Amino acid sequence: MSTATDAELLAAHCSGDPDAFTELVKRHRDRLWAVALRTTGDPEEAADAVQDALISAYRRADQFRGESAVTTWLHRIVVNASLDRMRRRAVRPWVPLPEESGEEGSRAVLIDESALADPRDAMESKETALEVQAALAELPHDQRAAIVLVDLEGYSVEEASRILECPEGTVKSRCFRGRAKLAERLSHLRNPSPEGPVRRQDHGAVTEGGDT
Repeated sequence: MSTATDAELLAAHCSGDPDAFTELVKRHRDRLWAVALRTTGDPEEAADAVQDALISAYRRADQFRGESAVTTWLHRIVVNASLDRMRRRAVRPWVPLPEESGEEGSRAVLIDESALADPRDAMESKETALEVQAALAELPHDQRAAIVLVDLEGYSVEEASRILECPEGTVKSRCFRGRAKLAERLSHLRNPSPEGPVRRQDHGAVTEGGDT
């Protein structure tokens, strides 16, 4: 495995090194795929978006000016490619259920992470996941992208603002509006009684326990 930095690999690629870009992709492909999958909600669309993005990055590598990290640049291209595919094809996004994805990181916000021994509980968890998928699908693309980066991928607001190329205040606003819509849309999942309060996590996403 190369010890070169991401920037050095990109520079080597621009200088004609046939292996440098491949090494760069190997380092970051898993997270790029996760971002694309969560943004599009569809494995086939995500695969196509990542392919489109990497082809674009391969061809436009000489346009990288070093004003941000190489990973930020790559994620920006992947997010844009994912959003472009969603807009062009009017894809209704969905989030894979945990057993389909094979990755804990694929689980959507709001899904209980605890192991469920009772088959009835497992069925309820699947039904909950489907409702979450539908709720996420109803979010505007800009709000969905912000929530994917900040709440699901764990980027800071500052990092997300670089990837989305918008002010930090805009990222915060998109997350706030998106979380509010999710909380309203999915309040019945967390409130057996219609009069019960909606529970939120620190980020504002709906969860099982703890008030803000």
